[in-house]
Parts: sequence; structure tokens; C-alpha cells
Amino acid sequence: MTAVYDTPVVLDRRDGPYGEVVLRRHGVLLQIIANGCFLMDTSDGRSERLLVDAALAALDGRPAPRVLIGGLGVGFSLAHAAADPRWGRITVVEREPAVIDWHRDGPLAELSAAALADPRTAIVEADLVRYVNETSDTFDALCLDIDNGPGWTVTEDNDSLYSPAGLAACARVLRPGGVLAVWSAEPSPEFEGSLRNAGFQQVRTEEVPVARGVPDAVHLAVRPG
Repeated sequence: MTAVYDTPVVLDRRDGPYGEVVLRRHGVLLQIIANGCFLMDTSDGRSERLLVDAALAALDGRPAPRVLIGGLGVGFSLAHAAADPRWGRITVVEREPAVIDWHRDGPLAELSAAALADPRTAIVEADLVRYVNETSDTFDALCLDIDNGPGWTVTEDNDSLYSPAGLAACARVLRPGGVLAVWSAEPSPEFEGSLRNAGFQQVRTEEVPVARGVPDAVHLAVRPG
């Protein structure tokens, strides 16, 4: 008997400011593709939730901490943060207008509608690299999930976020004792070294096992102060 596999169905395809972005359905899953590169889907979300939980735990009971989530994606990180009353203001920076639309009025609203309606939530349409360099806001936690990892960026411009200057910009918008949490499709000892060289403390990596291949990872670091 021949196995039957679902064929992905494109729900929306747009030319965005940084190239083509596609939302497609594959069986019960929704998937985001950018410039032909698979970014994420709605299959799990454990590592995205860990990104938020590990940052909060590292803040050690700080009241109503403000969090910046870099990348809206399929909405796992935002939804998880908004479900936790301990967070204060939740700011999400997303550079793709299409992704924001898919959450506000499209298929991804089923994951994020309640979070978007939360009065603590603010969506900012902006490039994250530019935002952390230009904003005057400060945060207790930065939870960044805009690439497949520091060594596997979606666009070349994102490389600068993981450079010494980019990490210095992240530290600038963090309050003293604030936490930087970065999602990656695989652990990166090199990035841990970059964090230490940038002056961050308590650098560590938490791993999330996956069905096949290397585990997902969340890199954590604390701004001194």
C-alpha cells in the first residue's frame, strides 16, 4: 500500500520589504517560509515557550518585568507571555507586515487573538536590528527569535545583531540585571563566547530535544548591574 502525504497548500504569498514570505498549510500545520527558507510551524512550540519562561526565571521575581519579543513568528512566544500574569508590558517587534496581518486577520489569529487583545501587548512593525539601535525604551528581558540561529540568519542584515556592536545594542536596551534570551535551531558554543566577550554574565544554554537531529537551543545571558 502506498503512503499518502499531504501536499502543502499556499494560503498567502507576498513580496515583503526583505523578500518573499509565504504562509502555507501542511495538514493541520501552518508554516512560514521566507525567501524559500523554512522558518517555523505550529507543530510544537516548546522551545519558543522555553525562550519566555527561562528569561522570566532568570529575572528572579522582578515585579511586572517588561519584555521585548523579537519576531512574531507563529505566535507561540507572544501567546505564552500573555498567558502569564507576571509579565508587565509585552512589546513584539516584527518587520514583515504580512506576518502581522496573518495574526490580526488571518489563519494565525487562532493562536494569538487573545494575546493581541491583551492590554499589555504592543506590536511594533520594525526591523529588530534597527529597533534595538534606535529605541529609547528599555526592557527587563529581550527574547529574540528572528533567525534559525546566530549562524543561520534569514537575511544577511541580521548578522549584525550577533556581532559585538549588535550585542552591545541589546545590552543598551536592557535594564541592569536584564536577561537576553536568543532562540537557535542548534546550540552554539561560539555564540556563548560572543556573549561573554560582549560583557554578559551567567551565560548558559538550555536545550530542547527534537524528534530527529540536534536539539533546539535557548542561549541566555544577563546584563551586569
